[in-house]
Amino acid sequence: MDKRAVFRSWWLPTAFALPQLALIALFFYWPAVAVVRWAFTLEPPFGGSAEFVGLANFRDVFADPLYWNSVVVSLTFALAGTLSTIFIGLVLALAVDRQLPGSGAVRFLYILPYAIAGPAAGMAFRFILSPERGLMASVNSAFPDFWNPAKYGSHALILVIVVFAWKWAGYTFIFLLAGLQSVPKSLTEAAAMDGSGPVRRAIDIQIPMLAPTLFFLTVIMMTEGFVGADTYGIVARTTDGGPNHGTDVMVYRIVEEAFRGLNYSGASAQSIVLIGLIMIFTFIQFRFVERRVHYK
Repeated sequence: MDKRAVFRSWWLPTAFALPQLALIALFFYWPAVAVVRWAFTLEPPFGGSAEFVGLANFRDVFADPLYWNSVVVSLTFALAGTLSTIFIGLVLALAVDRQLPGSGAVRFLYILPYAIAGPAAGMAFRFILSPERGLMASVNSAFPDFWNPAKYGSHALILVIVVFAWKWAGYTFIFLLAGLQSVPKSLTEAAAMDGSGPVRRAIDIQIPMLAPTLFFLTVIMMTEGFVGADTYGIVARTTDGGPNHGTDVMVYRIVEEAFRGLNYSGASAQSIVLIGLIMIFTFIQFRFVERRVHYK
């Protein structure tokens, strides 16, 4: 029997919905409209009337070589971070799904990093992997300058990717473990009886049946890598965009441009370009990748 709440007057459901609608309008639509307006004007940082400049802000953005550097860095970070988090989460989920001894007790440890804030994780790894006093100090003593994120941009980018993967692997682990538990045990048991080992069963049976979950996580992780608050927090507390703009991802550059450089118009133009880039990647994923996904 279908049971639904029926209101006899219009004002009561409206009163329930108004707080949520007000929050959405205040923290989403109003800032979004302001960003679009600022992208086409020259916004004074300390108040005053704005001047309409058309596409001048976008021309300045595209003419800046450091901006194109941030695009390349963001693409590298998002792709490497997405692949790393999904791979680690998949390995952990496969191990737990086999119900190895102690797997139930360590589930909490796998998920725990996801509860830690991005800036806190970045600050911790900044000391853990410090070239002078961290885990890599002994390696540097044997091979001088082998690891130095403060000097080499490639090392710094690896560092922020490691922090991102460490934090978000638990998130992917949750979804992948749930997906593995929905795979019929009769299939894996039959494959085991035919002589297939754990790796072969995972490659031939379990991973193909995880295609919808893997596709979902790819979209989510790519978006998080581009615009996530954790991405900015990790970069800000670990490398501060350096060295030599080696970790200057797009979201970090936008925030720094707006709140340190007080260039609200340029940051707004960069925000619109970033949103457009995310839309393009999402369209490509749904247009060309999802067609290879087979849903049960």
